[in-house]
Amino acid sequence: MTRSSSFLTIAGLTSSLSTLVYLANAQSFIPLASQSFTYTNLPYQADPNDGERGRQSGYNICNSTTENQESLCQTAIINSLDDFCLWGPQHPNEVIGNVEGESVAWCTKPGHGTRLIPKGALTAVQFMKTPDYVQVTGLINQVLIDIAASDDGGELDPHGADQRGNPLGGLLFSNAWTGNYVQAVEWHNFMGGGAFCLKACDPSRPNAARYCEHIYDRIGCNYNAPAAYAPDVFESCLGDSQDFPGIYTGSNGQTSTYQQPPESLGAITSIPYNPRIPASSSCTAGVSSEFSYNLFDDLYVVYVFEVFDFFQ
Repeated sequence: MTRSSSFLTIAGLTSSLSTLVYLANAQSFIPLASQSFTYTNLPYQADPNDGERGRQSGYNICNSTTENQESLCQTAIINSLDDFCLWGPQHPNEVIGNVEGESVAWCTKPGHGTRLIPKGALTAVQFMKTPDYVQVTGLINQVLIDIAASDDGGELDPHGADQRGNPLGGLLFSNAWTGNYVQAVEWHNFMGGGAFCLKACDPSRPNAARYCEHIYDRIGCNYNAPAAYAPDVFESCLGDSQDFPGIYTGSNGQTSTYQQPPESLGAITSIPYNPRIPASSSCTAGVSSEFSYNLFDDLYVVYVFEVFDFFQ
């Protein structure tokens, strides 16, 4: 065998081995939304894969050691009016659509190992619990969680084109259904344009994937999570479930499905329906101070307790 033929043989074997490794990885890949996780036994990263978008940039084991304004925690929570998280950038003045894969959790309360939403960021919040999902909607000064002021918005969900999620490995849990933390396998979060909506669909219900649809990423909160979005209103309510996103009933009584046009056709200038805002009841008013967490207030409280202990 000549040197050139030996080289070709080795190159061929190397190429074949690479192909086998690729196929093995492809066959072992499980979409993020097809996996189950337990809140008390999370892996360091829910997405151990590599690919076109690289590796997961943050982590899912989040605790007091990761709780700061530089946290890369990618495990979010939605429990109640004053205890929830939103996805936001790691760095200031970012456009959500450009950094959705590496977004991190920003939460209203300490104790989740995340960044904290600064005081004054949330200017309206409604928490809604329905038979099929829990949802938090409202208005936000998005610059305070590092979203560019000019960003009209983007969607985050556990899917993405490569099924690795946006953010990669991002997980969401809630204790609103059973009192214990349950993974919301299906969820969506729209951020931008001064508004937000986060919906976590009850995994025990039959239509979780439809209520938490992820194909209408260009039409925002009003169509995916219809609610009042009223300024300066903070309330927790029970409510009816909305129509499935994209499904509407026309004036003729006929049910239709909206087909979102591709981005290649330009901006969406009209939509043939107005979404139905579900009825709500048993609303309890809250105040902004309940979940506008002030980092400096917390430092002051810690300092006072430390001084008090010193003089005991």
